[in-house]
Amino acid sequence: MLAENLEHWIEQERQKWWQEGREGTLRKQITLKFGELPAWADERLTQASDEQLDVLVTRILTADSLEGLLGD
Repeated sequence: MLAENLEHWIEQERQKWWQEGREGTLRKQITLKFGELPAWADERLTQASDEQLDVLVTRILTADSLEGLLGD
């Protein structure tokens, strides 16, 4: 039981680490391309799921604006 709990915790931490890494990288890319993040964009990134962050990391390559990148 302890080993299973430890494995579960390790997996959760790994997932958290990957998501934080994606989010951090995306924030750097956005700042370099579009400038300082406004509050609405910061909130949207903070609330984004791992899958949404994956999509945004790709979309930033062709986005013409921050609104275009983070818009629905």
